Amino acid sequence: MTTHHTFHRRPRLRLAAALAVPLFAFSAACGAGDDGAGGEPIASAPGEPAGGGGGRTSAPSSPPAADKGAFYDAQMTYVECMRTKGGVKDFPDPRLSGYLDWAKIDEVADPDGRGEEYKGGKDAVCFPELSEAMALEPPRDPQRDFESMLAHAKCMRDNGVSRFTNPTMSGGGVIPGGDPSPGSPVIDPDSPAYREARAACKDELLEGLDGMQ
Repeated sequence: MTTHHTFHRRPRLRLAAALAVPLFAFSAACGAGDDGAGGEPIASAPGEPAGGGGGRTSAPSSPPAADKGAFYDAQMTYVECMRTKGGVKDFPDPRLSGYLDWAKIDEVADPDGRGEEYKGGKDAVCFPELSEAMALEPPRDPQRDFESMLAHAKCMRDNGVSRFTNPTMSGGGVIPGGDPSPGSPVIDPDSPAYREARAACKDELLEGLDGMQ
């Protein structure tokens, strides 16, 4: 008898994207085809797996973002919402850069819950606050983001996650790599090997890219 294993991708890796829709949807819409692959990969490294992971698309902010102080303040408004309306009383402060601290969010997440910590609280009640915060995210350089995620993907493979795919560039944005089959995952993000690789490779990702692949 054959046993089929279903791996549940850590919620934030796919839900962080959905919560950032107001900022990234335009780039994703321009680049994505019917299969969600974002058209032809433009810049995968030769001889390495092309991108297939789920996640948000990294693209320049539009309209121009406000300063970092405004971004941080808006994220704090989201954090306060999560602690009250969202039902996550220990939801952590953002980093000084304004980006959410995903490692600390992982620590307070209920492993038996429904992922409220990653999707705007219960019934996504804090979605408006998160959307407003992400609209104030400082502009990003897609080429630098791509190079960072490419280095991260290579590091993950070098550290034992052999099927971790590269990011690709499409429509002016970056489509993260990761699991080659996001709809039916073949990589277990909770396995000891994956956790060790992720810890070893975390410094390859630029600020704000944690959780994208």
